[in-house]
Amino acid sequence: MKVLNLETWNRKKLYKHFAQLKDPYFGVVIPFDVTKAYHFAKENKISFFVKYLHDCMKAINTVDNLRYRIIEGKVVEYNVIHASATLIREDKTFGFSFIEYNEDLNVFINNFKKEKIRIQNSDDLYPPVNGLDCIHCSALPWFKFTGHKEPSSGNVESVPELAFSKAEEQNGKLMMNVSINVNHALADGYHVGLFAEKFQFYLNT
Repeated sequence: MKVLNLETWNRKKLYKHFAQLKDPYFGVVIPFDVTKAYHFAKENKISFFVKYLHDCMKAINTVDNLRYRIIEGKVVEYNVIHASATLIREDKTFGFSFIEYNEDLNVFINNFKKEKIRIQNSDDLYPPVNGLDCIHCSALPWFKFTGHKEPSSGNVESVPELAFSKAEEQNGKLMMNVSINVNHALADGYHVGLFAEKFQFYLNT
């Protein structure tokens, strides 16, 4: 983790403008073609959710601005970003997870399984390991959405928030809408575009 020098950062004025807003987040919903990722998951008998979450995390980690966080008025850059996903229990409640990212899909799957077991055998809301070096994300496979809003604490927040909708077939392709909300003090539409491009690339490979 390193601290950015705000005085020499080319986004200094943008940061100061958006950081003072009551709600500096902006959000968009982007459709992704998950056809190949879905078939890969089925052929290899792995969770489709874990497959596309791993692709998402690979994309997140390639975009510098999505690894920036605000801590005590300073902008820091984390080397690695992990996944804090909501994982559902049998009683339909959920717990927040902290799934350590690893570029190796098999390692990531094992990390996911450990968190899933922990949540299913506990009523804890928060994970024992919890920090800002993550994204907050949820799968909403019960319906397709074209808009999405996350709750806001009213405090200074800087963690990107994502949600994955139900995947539906369209013109022979399996499409899934993904909502992403980011703090505009740290990232712009351009950076979300970089993420989208990378995410689609990894979904296809």
